[in-house]
Amino acid sequence: MTDIAETIAADLLDIGAVTLRPNDPYTWASGIHSPIYTDNRITISYPAVRTRIAEGLSDLIRTQWPSVDVIGGVATAGIPHAALVADRLTLPLVYVRSKPKDHGQGRQIEGQLQPGAKLVLIDDLLSTGGSVLQAAAAASRAGATVIGVAAIFSYQLPASTANFAAAGIPFATLTNYPTLIDVARQRGDITEAELTLLHQWRQDPTHWPA
Repeated sequence: MTDIAETIAADLLDIGAVTLRPNDPYTWASGIHSPIYTDNRITISYPAVRTRIAEGLSDLIRTQWPSVDVIGGVATAGIPHAALVADRLTLPLVYVRSKPKDHGQGRQIEGQLQPGAKLVLIDDLLSTGGSVLQAAAAASRAGATVIGVAAIFSYQLPASTANFAAAGIPFATLTNYPTLIDVARQRGDITEAELTLLHQWRQDPTHWPA
């Protein structure tokens, strides 16, 4: 398996960062029933996996956004991966909180973010894109230019695509939901019937199962 998307997908399945339960779905906080649960925070505990992720994200950023000046981590899950990438690319690092601190200087962005700096934000997971786009808005208010968002995994939900398009910010991920469930089927982790259910969920998650 040489394709980076398939390799990372297999890594996430191997360490249990992603679990699939099409016949016993999870319930998200939003109330959506989901056949998948993702906790990419687990990846930082596996040196080989986190190294492949860091190298993959670094290569992605070199290719997609070679003019980047600063790497930003979205708190909290994006911070360790952003730190590893910034080190590999020899670039400054900042991280963005979900909201300003309620004490001290009330900062939402930690680190030095210069006005006009071209920033790429890193997160661990893209679902609807809400949290990372909030971080992008905060960085823009601070004077930075957010030129892209990179993440480990995306559900590739229609809402995410629409939200990023509305914000005018491009994004890229190392792997994604269609790749992951295809890898799971190739490995025998799921049946063909379960694969069909998983494809149906991504097409219309708010009305799944039908």
